[in-house]
Amino acid sequence: MAGIRLPPEDSELSSQQSRGAVSDLVSDDERSVAADSWSIKSDYGSTLDDDQRQTDAADALSAANFRAPSDYSSDKEEADAEEAVQSMLGLQSYWDTAYADELTNFREHGHAGEVWFGADVMEVVASWTKSLCIDISQGRLPNHVDDIKPELVEQGDKYLSTWSVLDIGTGNGLLLQELAKLGFSDLTGTDYSEGAVQLARSLSDRDGFPNISFLVDDVLETKLERQFQLVMDKGTLDAIGLHPDGPVKRMMYWDSVSRLVASGGILVITSCNSTKDELVQEVESFNQRRIGVSQEPAGRDPPFRFLNHVRSYPTFMFGGSVGSRVATVAFLRN
Repeated sequence: MAGIRLPPEDSELSSQQSRGAVSDLVSDDERSVAADSWSIKSDYGSTLDDDQRQTDAADALSAANFRAPSDYSSDKEEADAEEAVQSMLGLQSYWDTAYADELTNFREHGHAGEVWFGADVMEVVASWTKSLCIDISQGRLPNHVDDIKPELVEQGDKYLSTWSVLDIGTGNGLLLQELAKLGFSDLTGTDYSEGAVQLARSLSDRDGFPNISFLVDDVLETKLERQFQLVMDKGTLDAIGLHPDGPVKRMMYWDSVSRLVASGGILVITSCNSTKDELVQEVESFNQRRIGVSQEPAGRDPPFRFLNHVRSYPTFMFGGSVGSRVATVAFLRN
């Protein structure tokens, strides 16, 4: 459900150091709001130098009647404090400091850092994505990936090595390690924080996954020229939305990601700030904008279409609607 944040698992020493790194920037009340409301460890939301791209995105945002994910709060003062802290969490400077501390903590104590959304969610995302890729490799567009029989998954393992995988906002890279355990082998992780990339490389080497590639790259102004069959986003779009210019940068995100996902490939987004329906609506807004500016007949087809979503997360009732604290949604690149 939008505005409902998933608390992270019990953190290691690294998380305490990471939060301490910005203690001089926020009050105790603001830190309390952040602890209650923010559950993403993610790595985007930088300030770009390309003024023209931001201007174009802002114009498109106004024309597309884009609606940012809702944030339910009955207390205006608390909401204002939460907004201030979340804006800070959308800045690259925050994550550079956080990952510098985590990298130091790894070198001194061997700690990997926190698994945001929790290890259980990460495992669900990885196994569900594996089933989805196998289904597509076998020529089926799934309706209920959660219900795939285990024997079909085992038979499809041979397909996974052919999938090129990109994890944007990879952080400590543990999601890619999880995918490697399941049979994926062409794995790349990017993050705009150099400290995150250094940490991910160190963990990957230590844990026996030296073939995973990690690169410093900002998805909003990516320098990657390669396209990938599978693009993973676990919390990155959420973090982008926390930037003071979040709505504009979310528009830029979709422009960039649409160039990274190969035709016939899939984008898998995991979010705790947007529901499945909100993510689908955001993609529809992007599709309409892209179709509206295209001058080529081929460009009249929508770039993305909804494919499936995880149904196995626990749900709850709120405001008369059924929701989940986490949403994982897959989109097919046309």
